[in-house]
Amino acid sequence: MRKLTAALCLGLASAFVLPAQAAQVAVLDWRTALMETEAAQRSMNEFRNQVHDRQQEAEALGQELQAMRQRLEEEGELMSEAERRTTIETFQQKGQRFERLRQELLQARQQAEQAFLQEAEPKLDQAVQQVIDRHDVQVLVDPNGVVHAEGDLPNLTGEVTDILDSLY
Repeated sequence: MRKLTAALCLGLASAFVLPAQAAQVAVLDWRTALMETEAAQRSMNEFRNQVHDRQQEAEALGQELQAMRQRLEEEGELMSEAERRTTIETFQQKGQRFERLRQELLQARQQAEQAFLQEAEPKLDQAVQQVIDRHDVQVLVDPNGVVHAEGDLPNLTGEVTDILDSLY
């Protein structure tokens, strides 16, 4: 009888302790919180405006290359040797230009993202700390890092985004 009473008491005690522990664990997708801010949207728009001409050129070159490749596949054997050679040389030159543009755009994007992250990091830290304090969070995990949870963990991503918007 004592063992049964002890087991019931232990079960009741753990029933009260587990919800308290679960409330101290929450998830935060900091990338989403950051990228959904108005500041991130402005930064992305500024970036798009800066690279618009190069982006347009790359898209046009990509379409030209696709058409040239298709023409070479379909008509390459029917072309004269000189025409085929000229077409291949033009294809290669345009391909090199396309690759340079692609690399420039990729590098510009990485630089813009890095600059934004450096500017935003202190504000992100501040917003996360406010949410941690408000919800008395003991463990904050990335949603992709959660292998298993019995129930839904509080997701604080939207709240962090709101705080970030207020900090800009």
